[in-house]
Amino acid sequence: MDSATGPGSRSAENDAEADRVLATALPLVTGIQATFGRICEVVLHDFRRGDHSVVAIAGDVTHRKVGSPMSAIGLSLLRRGEAAEDRLNYVTRLPDGRVMKSSTMLLRLADGTVTGALCVNLDVTQLRMSSMLLSEVIGDGGEATASEPQPVAFGSDAETVIESVLAEVEAQLGKPLAHLATAEWLSVFKTLDERGVFQLRRAVPMLAGRLGMSRASVYNHIGRLRGETPSDS
Repeated sequence: MDSATGPGSRSAENDAEADRVLATALPLVTGIQATFGRICEVVLHDFRRGDHSVVAIAGDVTHRKVGSPMSAIGLSLLRRGEAAEDRLNYVTRLPDGRVMKSSTMLLRLADGTVTGALCVNLDVTQLRMSSMLLSEVIGDGGEATASEPQPVAFGSDAETVIESVLAEVEAQLGKPLAHLATAEWLSVFKTLDERGVFQLRRAVPMLAGRLGMSRASVYNHIGRLRGETPSDS
């Protein structure tokens, strides 16, 4: 059997194909951002780079840079693997109160493997305020017609992403994680898993330090979760 067709060769072929896909998408980063101007940010992610997935960025809406990690939204898509689907035209609220409308378009190899994503983020804060004011003036319902954006945090490191997800969990529970009963931890780890936190390479030691647990305890909760949660079909 020809060794050139072995697993190592296939992996090299996949990397070469992924490089071509990303290279094809690269001109779109500056092109799309230039079209929409200063309210627009376009980000290119290489999912092979783990915690440092941002390989190109134009615009400054989320204040990230090359080498930053993806958000919890991106991590949740990465977690789903080939079953992931594009997320288009969704609205989120940044920690500083600004409202952002985004689309995340997945980049795939010929065999369907997700290798990255092209994300377009628009700061629509002023546009929404103008729209609500106009609706109020013309008697069209005003602020009541605006849906409440989902909160999301972006950062230049994985710790920021994990902190944003933990803050979301605490808000949902209505109490600090330090006050949880033992029986409540499994639901917390389920939420962390759904948000894709465990896709981050150093998630376990980061969580252990933040939650005041040993790494063994974190692994134990993840193991229990894997035993009770069916994998995606």
